[in-house]
Amino acid sequence: MTVPVFEEYEPAIDCTCAGCAQQRRTAARAVPVRYGGHPAAHGARRALVLATAAGVVLSCGAAGAAAAGRTAGAPLADQDPEPLPDTPQGEKGPLQGSGASGPPSDSAVLRKTTRAEIINRAKKWVDAKVPYSMEKHWSDGYRQDCSGYVSMAWNLGTNEWTGSLASYGTRIARADLQPGDMLLFHNPADPSKGSHVTIFGGWTDYTRTHYVAYEQARPKTRKQSTPMAYWSNSDRYVAYRYKGVSGGSPGSGSDTAFPGAGQFGPGANNAHVTRLGEMLIARGGKRFYAVGPGPVWGEADRRATQAFQQAQGWKGAEADGLPGPDTWRLLTTGTGRDIPAAVTGGSPNTSVAFPGRGYFQPGRSNSHVDRLGRQLVKKGYGKHYVSGPDPRWTEADRRNVEAFQRAQGWRGGAADGYPGPETWRRLFA
Repeated sequence: MTVPVFEEYEPAIDCTCAGCAQQRRTAARAVPVRYGGHPAAHGARRALVLATAAGVVLSCGAAGAAAAGRTAGAPLADQDPEPLPDTPQGEKGPLQGSGASGPPSDSAVLRKTTRAEIINRAKKWVDAKVPYSMEKHWSDGYRQDCSGYVSMAWNLGTNEWTGSLASYGTRIARADLQPGDMLLFHNPADPSKGSHVTIFGGWTDYTRTHYVAYEQARPKTRKQSTPMAYWSNSDRYVAYRYKGVSGGSPGSGSDTAFPGAGQFGPGANNAHVTRLGEMLIARGGKRFYAVGPGPVWGEADRRATQAFQQAQGWKGAEADGLPGPDTWRLLTTGTGRDIPAAVTGGSPNTSVAFPGRGYFQPGRSNSHVDRLGRQLVKKGYGKHYVSGPDPRWTEADRRNVEAFQRAQGWRGGAADGYPGPETWRRLFA
């Protein structure tokens, strides 16, 4: 993991003169306050040194401060620092460079596109690692800032800015967000202060506290798990759906609506397949995917879907590996039973791998809780159940686990009623 490290060379000096006011505006575009930047720099421009370190922070707390400001609960896989709160951008204008095609015609203003095409265009800049710039234009003619990036992803044919992008979309509720929609914050009082826009790539899991954001921010285009709606000014971001996107009327319906059986199965290639895979992985189906998930339907999608259906107790045609309205409803609402962990089969002491502590917490409901309860009853530790075990974690589960742990001679924190790897191993031995 590389950690950006910034070193500040010039101390801040407050000054109200026009020259220093301009310096402050320039400095705001150069480096954010949280990375060691200051609101003023008098007499000389600030020098910025970017170094990389593998797990070692070389500056005096600049990177540490950024890490401390990270929203609690962000996935560990995403260790990039928070994006800049200020995102300078160019103004509305035509495409430039080799990708320019002249002024767009009236018919090109709302070019038709699909969600899959929007995400695929967004991915091209991620793969190319396009550097952030409010003056430069990429080979496709789009400006290399946040609004130019969304203009490219939506295939608008012009370089828009945060003050004009909303006119190409219809405002929707955050609950209705689907891949390819945008989250926009435009600050009309000072557009260069905080204004930013991202492409919504899908929820990271059923809690909907984080989503996959495609965005153009320093130092280059990126795709990462991001708190809903953003690291800063979250409550001021508005969700929009491109007016020219196919596959549903803008602002209507819900992302829980089943897109149709025709979107899945051999030969299918669309954003719904990607979303299905992402939801299945969040529900315990990661082991079925060696690569992906992606928009092209594959055997991994069928097997993971079938495993989820079988976890609900369905059989025969109800568990054929092709999602229907009921399968889709359970996945999008985060209800039903999770896909059970794979049987290890290699250990003489246990036939069921420990799924992890996170499944056994207040408010959780999944097949692992049900399996735990049935095993407790089988072992003679089910006296606290009134109506028998079920997928919902309750105080009865905790007290039964605690009784089992105490029977092992454990006390204190070792007998807190929450199963760990050793409790699980002994229970299923």
